[in-house]
Amino acid sequence: MGFIKEFKEFAMKGNVMDMAVGVIIGGAFGKIVSSLVDDVLMPAIGMLTGNVDFTKLTAKIGEGDTAAVLNYGTFIQNVVDFLIIALCIFLMLKGINKLTKKKEEEPAPEPEPTNEEKLLGEIRDLLKNK
Repeated sequence: MGFIKEFKEFAMKGNVMDMAVGVIIGGAFGKIVSSLVDDVLMPAIGMLTGNVDFTKLTAKIGEGDTAAVLNYGTFIQNVVDFLIIALCIFLMLKGINKLTKKKEEEPAPEPEPTNEEKLLGEIRDLLKNK
């Protein structure tokens, strides 16, 4: 019974729940970015490069049944996908940091000495004068 209770406490911690939400949102965000790359950017880039469909760019190495096909166009598209995701995350974190930037706190004024501290100071001064 201790194991189940311990697991429940672990699973319900804020960090684990935040991470789960982040993974789910990240998956959805990845689909949006992939659609942006596949459906908007890559056709425009393809048009600029002479209507090249990057996903169909391949290179064949070898001959016959042992030939290998390198899909370097898909790799190019995945690199563009990564760069866009990295840029979006950078901009999002930059915005969050700007919003949560803490103002430099002014040093707090020295608190007024208590009656006990005043009395001890007077005793110190009396002993120093003797």
